[in-house]
Amino acid sequence: MNNSVIILDEPQLEFGFGQRTCDPRDGLSLFGPFDSSVAKPINYILLGTNEGISKFRQWSSLLTQPVIDTPKGNQRLWTPYPGFSAAFGTEWPLEPVWSYELANEELNQAADLSDKYERAFTVVNKYLDGIRIASERDERIGVAICIVPDHVWQNCRPQSTVKNLSERVSIKRIKSRKSGQLELFDDYDKEQYFMSTDFRRQIKARAMEFDFPIQIVRESTLRPDSINKFGQRGLTPLSDRLWNLSATLYYKCGGKPWRLVTAREGVCYIGIAFKRAEEDSTTACCAAQMFLDTGDGIVFLGKFGPWFSPVDKQFHLDKNTARNLIEGILKTYADQEGKPLKEIFLHSRSFISQEEFDGYREACPANVKLTGVRVRMDDNKTRLFRNGRMPVLRGTFWKFNDNSCYLWGSGFKPRLATYDGWDVPLPLRIDIEHGEQNSIERVAQDILSLTKLNYNACRLGDAEPVTVGFSDAVGEILISNPHVSRRKPNFKFYI
Repeated sequence: MNNSVIILDEPQLEFGFGQRTCDPRDGLSLFGPFDSSVAKPINYILLGTNEGISKFRQWSSLLTQPVIDTPKGNQRLWTPYPGFSAAFGTEWPLEPVWSYELANEELNQAADLSDKYERAFTVVNKYLDGIRIASERDERIGVAICIVPDHVWQNCRPQSTVKNLSERVSIKRIKSRKSGQLELFDDYDKEQYFMSTDFRRQIKARAMEFDFPIQIVRESTLRPDSINKFGQRGLTPLSDRLWNLSATLYYKCGGKPWRLVTAREGVCYIGIAFKRAEEDSTTACCAAQMFLDTGDGIVFLGKFGPWFSPVDKQFHLDKNTARNLIEGILKTYADQEGKPLKEIFLHSRSFISQEEFDGYREACPANVKLTGVRVRMDDNKTRLFRNGRMPVLRGTFWKFNDNSCYLWGSGFKPRLATYDGWDVPLPLRIDIEHGEQNSIERVAQDILSLTKLNYNACRLGDAEPVTVGFSDAVGEILISNPHVSRRKPNFKFYI
C-alpha cells in the first residue's frame, strides 16, 4: 500500500468572458454566467395556495435585490447575494406569466388520506391540473414553480404516516388492487399503485409530458428571516437560499451558470443507477445518466430484471442488458445533436462484472475508449484526522495502488476558511475495475471536478460526483413511476 497522501487542487470553473475561479458564487458575482443564452424575458408560472403564491411574490422581490445575511460575519461561507440580474445578466420578473391557486382545504384533505399511494397521487393531480392548463396557453414557459405547504410535503413521502381515523389499506389489499382485482364498494384509480409514494418524484415524472421543468419549493423555505426559532424548520441564511434557488431556476430556464475548466472535449461520464422494485425482491431496473464536457446531462431508462443479488448485495446486469443500456443513452445523445466521443468513463456504486463490461464495451464505437470505475462512499468507516480543530482538507487523495484510492470530496475548504459539514468527513472509495489505462490520479481529479456540477445548488462542491450523487433521485423518478411513458432525456427535468 502507498501511504503517501496528497491534496488535489480545487477544480476551477469557467464563467462569462472566459474568466475562471473555483467558487461558483465568486464567479457569478464577478463575471456572470458561462452561458447567457437563456430566453429573455424569463417566463415562469406559479402554482400553490393563496398563502404560498403570496410568499413567493415577496420572494421574487428579494431575488432581484442584493442581500447580505452573514451569521457571525463569515462572508466567506455565506457569500452576499448580489441580485439576480447582477449574477445572471438578465432580469427576474416580479410577476409570473400565469398563476394557479389551489384550495388549501382540499390540498390538506388530500394530504391526510390514509392510503399513501392515493395520498401522493391525489396531491400530484391537483398540481398537474394547473400545469396542464398552463401548457395549453400561448406563453413560452421556462419553468413551473410549485409552492408546497410543509404539511403536504411531510405527509407525501415514502415513510410518512398520517393520523387518520379512516380504514387503512393493507399491503395485501394494495397488491390485490395492483393486480386489477375489482372491489364491490371502493372506487379507486388503479394507476396510483404504479406511482411513487413520494410527491416530489412522482410530480417530476408525470409533469415531463408538458415539456417544461418544474421547481418544487417548500413554503417554509420562503421565510425571509434566518432566525431558527424553536419548533420551526431550520434554514440556512437568506443569502444562501437565494443563491441556491436562483442558480437552479436559471439552469432550468435554459442557461448554463458555469462549466468545468477541466472538461476535455469528447470525454463523457456515465453514472449507472439502479432501483429495486420491492425491498424484498431481486427485481430491479437500471438507468444511465450521462454528463458531457459542456456540463449538460442526459438520462435514459433501461430494463427491469433480476439485477439485485442478495448474496453480495450488489446490482449486476447481463451482457445484453448492459449493451442495450449504453446503446440507448448513446443514441439519445446522438439525437440531441451530440458531437463525436473519444472516451467514456462509467461510474457505478456496485462493482462492474466482466460480463457487464463486455456488454458496455460492445455498445461503444470502436474508436471510443471505455473505462469502468466503481465510486461509492466508503463503507469501512475509514477516517483521517489532522492536527487542529478542522478536519482533513477537501481534495485529500490517498492512493492504495495504481487502480485504487480514497478521495475526500468533503472536508475543510480553504476558500470558505471552514468545514461546512456536521460529521467527520467520509471519503469516496474509487476503484478502476476495467478498461483502458488511466492513472488513478487523473480519474480522481475528474471525479472531484464532477462534485461541482450540481446546478441544483450554488456551492463550492459536494461530497459525491454528480454521476453517482444523483443516481438515487434519478432512479426513483424513472423507476418508481414505470407507467410514465413520456419521459424527457434532459437532466434539468430530474433535479
